[in-house]
Amino acid sequence: MKKVMYEEFGNPVDVLKVVEVDAAALADGQARVDVLRAPINPSDLIQVSGNYGVRPPLPATAGNEGIGRVTEVNGSGMAVGQLVLLPAGVGTWVTEVIADIRHLIPMPEGDVDQLCMMMVNPATAQLLMTEFVDLKEGDWMIQSAANSAVGTYIVQLAKARGINVVNVVRRDTAVADMKAIGADVVIVDSPDLAKDVHKATGAKMKLAVDAVAGDTAGRLADTLERGATLVNYGGMSNQPSALGAAALIFNDIVVRGFWLVLWFEKASKEERMGVYASLTASVAKGELHAPIDKVFTLDQIGEAAKYSWAGERKGKVLLAPNGI
Repeated sequence: MKKVMYEEFGNPVDVLKVVEVDAAALADGQARVDVLRAPINPSDLIQVSGNYGVRPPLPATAGNEGIGRVTEVNGSGMAVGQLVLLPAGVGTWVTEVIADIRHLIPMPEGDVDQLCMMMVNPATAQLLMTEFVDLKEGDWMIQSAANSAVGTYIVQLAKARGINVVNVVRRDTAVADMKAIGADVVIVDSPDLAKDVHKATGAKMKLAVDAVAGDTAGRLADTLERGATLVNYGGMSNQPSALGAAALIFNDIVVRGFWLVLWFEKASKEERMGVYASLTASVAKGELHAPIDKVFTLDQIGEAAKYSWAGERKGKVLLAPNGI
């Protein structure tokens, strides 16, 4: 079997290598899965660079999500041929994965390009919208990094629920792309963000979700109604969140953090299955879709990492470990 590994942290283009190893035998309760698709997420490349919140022990196998088909089973509860989501963080940039049967999430037959991305970004988007504030139809929320993968999923999930979203981006060129996916209110971040939001909506926000931190966090906070919540799930600016004292003291906003890994640790199996069943149904109904820019093989990992790292893409970059 082939796998993408790294023995040191650094530029993914330089440190990611494809190696061949012997396939391992199954232990009791395990299944062998051929990996069909695995996305390259920014968090994957940040982890390889050594700048993520958690550093895996080295050498490490890259990749944190994907979808595959079961080819061998040693135990009950799973059938050969079943399409499954791979366990988060198992190392998915490989031709095959061996995992505990109980950690595999069965999926219906469908578009593997879309389904392979269910584990991280769509789940993050849904949980950001449901875990902290009970949003009702007609309510307003605001998000930074709206043109990110999580951001575009939030646009789609919110539209299906009748929730209004102010989408904040960091460059003018992103506005048209957001409008093209159905975003109604798109605003370029600036020191006048709160004024711009009020002019565009006339409303106060019940929820803010932030992947940028820095000054943007404080600007989002200034758009919130009294007692509302700001959830931080990323730090793309590489700056501390600059929240004003007035928002905390006089507007009594609540500040929370979100990391999907911690949610997995606390959530029951029923809660996890419920989230992914809901997301899969949304994909099947056409409510949830992410554009795909390009698909690479494992042997093209250097080119794939460089292409992903460069930005300015028109969609997600995927790996097809067993061929396109």
